[in-house]
Amino acid sequence: MIPYLCNTQAQQAEMLQLIGARTAADLFAHIPQHLSLKALPSLPHPLSEMELTTALKTLGAKNTTTSQILSFLGGGIYDHFIPSTVTHLAHRAEFYTAYTPYQPEASQGLLQAFFEYQTMICQLTGMEMANASLYDGATALAEAVIMALSAHGGRSGVLIAKSVHPEYRHVVATYLKNLDTDMKELDFTDGITNVEELEKALNDNTSCVVVQQPNFFGCLERMNEIARSVHDAGAFLIVIVDPISLGILRVPGTYEADIVVGEGQSLGLGQMCGGETLGIFACKREFLRKVPGRLVGMTKDRQGRRSFVLTLQTREQHIRREKATSNICTNHALNALKAAIYLGTIGPHGLRHIATLCAKKAAYLRRQIALLPGFSYPFSQPHFKDFVIQTPEPADRIVDSLREKGLLPGIPLGQYYPELEKCLLVCVTETKTRAELDRFVALLKTMSHG
Repeated sequence: MIPYLCNTQAQQAEMLQLIGARTAADLFAHIPQHLSLKALPSLPHPLSEMELTTALKTLGAKNTTTSQILSFLGGGIYDHFIPSTVTHLAHRAEFYTAYTPYQPEASQGLLQAFFEYQTMICQLTGMEMANASLYDGATALAEAVIMALSAHGGRSGVLIAKSVHPEYRHVVATYLKNLDTDMKELDFTDGITNVEELEKALNDNTSCVVVQQPNFFGCLERMNEIARSVHDAGAFLIVIVDPISLGILRVPGTYEADIVVGEGQSLGLGQMCGGETLGIFACKREFLRKVPGRLVGMTKDRQGRRSFVLTLQTREQHIRREKATSNICTNHALNALKAAIYLGTIGPHGLRHIATLCAKKAAYLRRQIALLPGFSYPFSQPHFKDFVIQTPEPADRIVDSLREKGLLPGIPLGQYYPELEKCLLVCVTETKTRAELDRFVALLKTMSHG
């Protein structure tokens, strides 16, 4: 925390003279006049501590959580159960006060926690190595694409499926905007990537192909065919995963994915106002020297005792900028710790059980909705916990109507895919009971036509 430092008018004049400015206003001369404030906005009168506390509580009470409203929102941030051990252990002072390790001499306890997190992510994805986390799933994907372009040398082509989360695609496009790259999107057929179109788009300039499994619609992609086509073209396969799904789905390592990324919010992190996010990043060993962020390794000290160290720190604050693989500012240390505690708490059998519950409850809800007049399914592909329903009227109207009845039925897809204006993305996790699923169907029935 930087303390407030006051200075006198004489000191201010001395500083301005030193940098060659006449007044403080000269420091902002580069800002266009139409964007500069002519005067400070009118601010409210100051409050006492007691008044301020009351005002903040009043504002906070306006927030609504999933404990107050029945939510079937998904699309990347999920309502999974969080064991009490996660918060209890992660909020111990020695963990909670550690922002992020900057030096190799960081505490052994914290380094071991990150090492265990990396190990669990490798076991979860079937990959050979993982870093100590990144910001979130979207930026982890962007970093993966940048790494693939760097590793492939002269190739500059990027193919990304339209069935990938729209916001992830926007983040990647932003990262690549000022780079000499060629990014193309692949259409989907029946909710999954069109493999034939992918094969036609692949060429000698293709650096990597990005696919999500399960994809944004919740559908399961034909990963064996995709992986075969991508590797036959000499490109890298980047896969975005939902870590919970790996409890029952094949892990990316089994179909030879080169880089695996994902959003780790479902691993014991809250939804908040968009989630406590965690960027998962794992890959093959060949990318060791190009991985963004930090890698914690295990070694021995001079006495032969097991110890942990920040083996690689490949960001520009640690090494020469031209040699840095990323300008990512930090890892999400506390969130990675929570994910490690969550995975350690539920174990492999617990993860499989949670994933199975999600799949079975989603399948039940999907069957019940199929009985409602006016509702159908645009996609016939198998799904995990997210699925798409076709609605009798624009989906955003249904969302607005049911919100007033205490239900968030899902995400209207028209905002991302205009052709799917009458489609709703619904998600079911292990937290939903049979009564809640039946209530959803009953409320949805009031919107049916027939």
